[in-house]
Amino acid sequence: MKRILLIGAMCFAFAAPALAQEPPPAPDRPLPDAAQEARAQALFDDIRCVVCQHEAIADSPAGIAGDMRGLVRDQIADGASDQQIRQDLVRRYGDFVLFKPPVRGGTWLLWFGPLILMLAAGALILWRGRRHPVEVAALTPEEDARLSDILKQEAVRRDPDAKPSND
Repeated sequence: MKRILLIGAMCFAFAAPALAQEPPPAPDRPLPDAAQEARAQALFDDIRCVVCQHEAIADSPAGIAGDMRGLVRDQIADGASDQQIRQDLVRRYGDFVLFKPPVRGGTWLLWFGPLILMLAAGALILWRGRRHPVEVAALTPEEDARLSDILKQEAVRRDPDAKPSND
C-alpha cells in the first residue's frame, strides 16, 4: 500500500509542472480594415513583451502579449493615434515596453551608459598602456662575474627536452 502511494505521489510530482503552465492565449482577431491592421502590425513590432522581454508582442506566445495586441487593436479601432497608443502603454508598463524608449532623465543611462562604459574602458587601456615600465637595474660587475662563473661551471643544466631550435 505504501509503495502504491509513493508511486502515485511521484507521478503527481512529475505532472505538477505541466499542470501549472499558463494556458495558451486566445487566437488574435485581426481588425476588419486592412489599413488599421497594418498599423497594428507595425506597432506590434515596436512594443516589447513585458514577460519575454526580448521579443516584440507580435512574436511572443505569452498571454499578456496577446492582451497587449488586443489592447492596441481596440485603441486603433477607437481612433487613437500611434503616439497615443505608445503613451498609454508607457503609462501602464513603463518606458521598458518600448524597444526605443524616449531620451529623458530616467532613460539617460540606458541610452548613453554603454558609450560611457566604452569610453572609460578605452581611457583605462590607454592609461595603463602609457605608464612607464619599471626600469631594471643593471648587474654590478661582481654580480656579472658571479653569473659568468656559474654558467661556465655548468651548474645550470640545459633542458633535456629542448631542441636545437629552442637554444
